Amino acid sequence: MDMTSPFSNDGDDEMDRTTAAAICNAIAERLRRDMGTDEPMPSRLQMLLSELRQRDDEGA
Repeated sequence: MDMTSPFSNDGDDEMDRTTAAAICNAIAERLRRDMGTDEPMPSRLQMLLSELRQRDDEGA
């Protein structure tokens, strides 16, 4: 019986940049909609988004 997780990443499946960007944009749009534009973004979320941008720039 194979006990490998269906969510494990063995390196064979890599997401292309277009798909990754589309997912990020969809998440951002949902956050904007759910949070509203009048509320400031929590500092922790701002920090995480900044880190994601930095990692994306390093990978480019």
